[in-house]
Amino acid sequence: MNDLTDGQARGRDHTAPRGPELPRAVDAAVPRTGASLPREITAAQAEHLARTARRMREVFEAVQEERMDDAAAAVNGLLGDSGARPQLDRAEGEPWQLHFHGADDSFAVGWSAGCATALALAVGGGLASRLGVCRAERCDRVYVDGSRNTARQFCSTACQSRTKAAAFRARKATPRR
Repeated sequence: MNDLTDGQARGRDHTAPRGPELPRAVDAAVPRTGASLPREITAAQAEHLARTARRMREVFEAVQEERMDDAAAAVNGLLGDSGARPQLDRAEGEPWQLHFHGADDSFAVGWSAGCATALALAVGGGLASRLGVCRAERCDRVYVDGSRNTARQFCSTACQSRTKAAAFRARKATPRR
């Protein structure tokens, strides 16, 4: 999601890839799995996933701003548009796996459905607080907090370090009485 959406990353402007670069960016951003859908990523598929990423970002932003009704509406829109439907599938020689797309769905539709379902489980399952937008200055990248104490506030250690260093410099610059 972070690679496929415009914004700011680690203190710099971030422009998402477009045109012929987009399919390569999608291929790099989407993990490879054993029995996933075929990996032919066309320009249309890449644009579909980039649109999904922009819509998913809306969910993270709404959760961050405690607008849960908006987050739920955005998730419902993603679920409806992707046609997400749980089913068990098995590739030859593989165990049964839970998928949220049909066997004939495209790569982009399959990933969109899975991502929409994951967000639905987080928002509807009491895990929305695990979705966040980086708190660092000039960064709006999103993250999923997997820590035990749900204390994560930054997309990366680079943003965390940059923020702590700025706070340290600000304290040093303030005269003490």
